[in-house]
Amino acid sequence: MPVIDMVLIALAGVGAGAINALVGSGTLITFPTLVTLGYPPVTATMSNAVGLVAGGVSGTWGYRRELRGQGNRLKWQIPASLLGAGCGAWLLLHLPEKVFTQVVPVLLVIALALVVVGPRIQDWARRRAELTGRSAEHLSPRRLTALVVATFAIGVYGGYFTAAQGIMLIAAMGALLPEDMQRMNAAKNLLSLLVNIVAAAAYTVVAFDRISWAAAGLIAVGSLVGGFLGAHYGRRLSPDALRAVIVVVGLIGLYRLLTV
Repeated sequence: MPVIDMVLIALAGVGAGAINALVGSGTLITFPTLVTLGYPPVTATMSNAVGLVAGGVSGTWGYRRELRGQGNRLKWQIPASLLGAGCGAWLLLHLPEKVFTQVVPVLLVIALALVVVGPRIQDWARRRAELTGRSAEHLSPRRLTALVVATFAIGVYGGYFTAAQGIMLIAAMGALLPEDMQRMNAAKNLLSLLVNIVAAAAYTVVAFDRISWAAAGLIAVGSLVGGFLGAHYGRRLSPDALRAVIVVVGLIGLYRLLTV
């Protein structure tokens, strides 16, 4: 592999790790980079998923304090993510790539719209809770079910393509949960990491020879550093600033998805 390609892949890994910790669409940097450098799309997808596990670990660790107190909900979301990721990885190995990539832009637009209107949905939920005499922090069985179903569906998508699954998770949680943005971001980092681990394990077992281990290693090193940087600076952002970052990066990612 040429040295310039190694540098570009490693730098893409740093950027992806940082953006994944903040937003969750780092694949929109590394995937196009690998494709541009000549890697087949499926090889790029699998190599990228394997490499970004390291960045997911550092990003999740950086947000570990914000995960406290979320166990009662995550005990339902985690199995949904794991099961969805397994289904998504199976789909990648058995279905034509175009099946999902054609709908990715539509899903991303919907997710970005939900990120923007999320605060209004939360305000509506609080007002409704007050009218019924319940705590605004109460998570009804209906909303919990909707959240688990959404988490599973996003896990399927993440296991297949991974790009922008973090934005989709933030959108779903923002619409259904009375949670702070930073705490939702911490949960998003953990769930995205689990999806990537399942997908990477499946690709390694079933398609070991189709993974570019050199590219995956470079992305891993870069994303490990980027994950620490993203978590460090992301935790300092206000909810509105973090939401703005998500929307801007999402729009850039949408443009790249449509032009790659």
